[in-house]
Amino acid sequence: MDDFGQAPAGIDPTVPSVARMYDYYLGGKDNFPADREAAEKMLAIGRQMGNDGREIARENRGFLGRAVRHLAESGVTQFIDIGAGLPTQENVHQVAQRHAPGSRVVYVDNDPVVLVHARALLADSPDTMVMSGDLRDPGVIFDDPAVRAHIDFARPFAVLLVSVLHFVTEDETAARIVAEVRERLVPGGHLVLSHIYKGDIREEVVEASKQVYSATSSGGLAGRSLARITSYFDGLEILEPGLVPVQAWRPDVPWEVPADPGDAGILGAVGRKL
Repeated sequence: MDDFGQAPAGIDPTVPSVARMYDYYLGGKDNFPADREAAEKMLAIGRQMGNDGREIARENRGFLGRAVRHLAESGVTQFIDIGAGLPTQENVHQVAQRHAPGSRVVYVDNDPVVLVHARALLADSPDTMVMSGDLRDPGVIFDDPAVRAHIDFARPFAVLLVSVLHFVTEDETAARIVAEVRERLVPGGHLVLSHIYKGDIREEVVEASKQVYSATSSGGLAGRSLARITSYFDGLEILEPGLVPVQAWRPDVPWEVPADPGDAGILGAVGRKL
């Protein structure tokens, strides 16, 4: 596979990016050799556990689409996607605007490659905007004048933290981030979150995964317990079917929700502020 182009100024293409690795998992071409090498290491680790990393990425993307569709159909027409990643098929604005024309979307990422591609894709889409922002400082995102001009914070909006919080390795920092997001929600607002679940995964597998992601621009990876991920929805009403494997969240085809998530995977849920 050929490189997709020159790296933007200031970007070292030899350092893997989690956004470009995710693009590779989904079958995209917006990635460099270093991204593909790191992604293949993670895919190999997954195969040792009997998991298909590409399928997990697709399932996570499907959860995002179904959650956005449900919210749009329920009357939520404003979305802030933090850690949006590279544009692919069925992006948030496409799903939301299909079911609720005029929906407004803010895409937030700190990867310059993501920002370049997203801005090019959305240049002619007045209901969307792209901003450079850091997940670790959500207040700066919410208080940005351009965001406040685009999103009416007096009306319900949804914040999407889809497969991004597990790149914050410090538990206290991750909890603070989500608490700040929940605090900003207004009644009727929603939090859409998916996160790697540690489960019964062997410690050597955990360490191997951490080593791969420690060499990326994110600096690490942290799977977390069911209880800790559940705590991210404190004070919110968790919509049915609850915190479940992403493929079991309101699937388009029948999928039995397991009583115990068991091994590692990605759990997802949608919480509503009352």
